[in-house]
Amino acid sequence: MAALSGGGPRTPSVVVGPLNLAARIDEALAVQALAFGLSDDEIEVRRHIVHRHLLHPGARALGALTESGRLVGFVYGMPNDRSHWWSTVVEPYLRRAGLDGWLDDSFVITELHVHPGFQGQGIGRSLITTITDGVDQPRSILSAIDVESPARGLYRALGYQDLARQVLFPSAPSPYAVMGAPLPLLREK
Repeated sequence: MAALSGGGPRTPSVVVGPLNLAARIDEALAVQALAFGLSDDEIEVRRHIVHRHLLHPGARALGALTESGRLVGFVYGMPNDRSHWWSTVVEPYLRRAGLDGWLDDSFVITELHVHPGFQGQGIGRSLITTITDGVDQPRSILSAIDVESPARGLYRALGYQDLARQVLFPSAPSPYAVMGAPLPLLREK
């Protein structure tokens, strides 16, 4: 488990460690809704998706918890499988770029979210590096909204590079970028 100091005297310290995501799904989706701006209908759809993902072999989740046990961030992912919905959507984009081999032997970061009040404190970095440090795959892939954002900046700092841009997911209002990085992820110097 990784302990992170808060950003100031009123910010509690946070510990990153294993999370029973199925048992804490409501808390996790509340964090995701705040961080990502989800409606109640979108939250309900995501609830079913998360439960389905957790059934996949190798799926794992970590949480960022305050001293009082409040969940303020989470990450989950799994070894990629080309038959998964996400892979079937991104594969043509990666193939066009000659990079569809990234779909093999990769660990997918499915979701990574930190409560807005706790962002900028290294929690997202700790979550993603800790989860990828514990996998057997030699690389990691993820998708992020295709705009310059703190999240994309973090991913780049960790070694992720754009593999495909302007990826359109059905029902998503904005295009995404697919990013990939060799493991282990880069660390701050």
